[in-house]
Amino acid sequence: MKTMFKAALAAGALAVSPMALMAGEIAVIVKTTNSNFWQNVNRGAGATIAGQSEHTMTFDGPAAESDIADQVDMVENAINRGVAGIVLAPSDPDALAPSVKRAFESGIPVAIIDSALGEGAEGTYQAFLSTDNKAAGELAAQMMIDKAGTEGKVAVMSYVAGVGSEIGRVGGFVDYLKAHSNLEVVGPFYSQSQMATALNQTTDVLAANPDLVGIFGANEPTAIGMGRAIEQAGRVGTLTAIGFDGNADLQDMVRSGVLEATAVQGSFQMGQLGVQAVLDLLAGKSVEPMIDTGVVMVTKDNIEAPEAQNVLY
Repeated sequence: MKTMFKAALAAGALAVSPMALMAGEIAVIVKTTNSNFWQNVNRGAGATIAGQSEHTMTFDGPAAESDIADQVDMVENAINRGVAGIVLAPSDPDALAPSVKRAFESGIPVAIIDSALGEGAEGTYQAFLSTDNKAAGELAAQMMIDKAGTEGKVAVMSYVAGVGSEIGRVGGFVDYLKAHSNLEVVGPFYSQSQMATALNQTTDVLAANPDLVGIFGANEPTAIGMGRAIEQAGRVGTLTAIGFDGNADLQDMVRSGVLEATAVQGSFQMGQLGVQAVLDLLAGKSVEPMIDTGVVMVTKDNIEAPEAQNVLY
């Protein structure tokens, strides 16, 4: 959305429901609850709610990121029960758009986090909070070139095709490699955000490409599966492996040298600032239409430093 909420409200673009303006529920709906990344979003959201007394918060998400229909149902149910506001991490840029439009038509303010909705949804939500995934992918690619060189093969282990974060993150990584090196990209391969699938896929990729010089795992479960496959294949130290996200497993892999680095988003900040944006909207305040929640490249050298510890979970 190109304008701030107050301007949109003044223009009559969003008629906030009287129910929404009253003390009520803010529904935080993420891609899956079975991930430390999203639980860190939950903690950030809860920290903001704990700092005020008017509104309550619920946290929900499907069992898996690929359960898109379940997430649509959760948003629809939130609208039906008349929540005050919604913070949503959409699993699919198009499938969630009609539900967000319905929330808009019901006068319920919505803050989108992590992954963008499709272009057709512009104007139906009031804020978008995310890592600049394209820039994050480019940072990972720059480190890949610095560590692996400019020649050879690099495999890309991705997660769910077509998700906004995946498009920016993997697209930024691949495009940067093509523009700044002669590295050949193998893949991408899609794990559907399932660690076991990523492990099996990486095992196959390593066997089929013994000459790989690098490999990139583009989200938490994918990078964990990738790292475990590298360990099982005895390939630690023989190629440059870069992950994404920052749970305990990935931290251990950075410390042990399985991963050269992992790119970590400000997941706590997504929940914290996403809920704050909705609270501000309900209070009639202006919010920025786009809020960058940041990324840190965590390596063995900086993993104990405050800049890394503030985003790891």
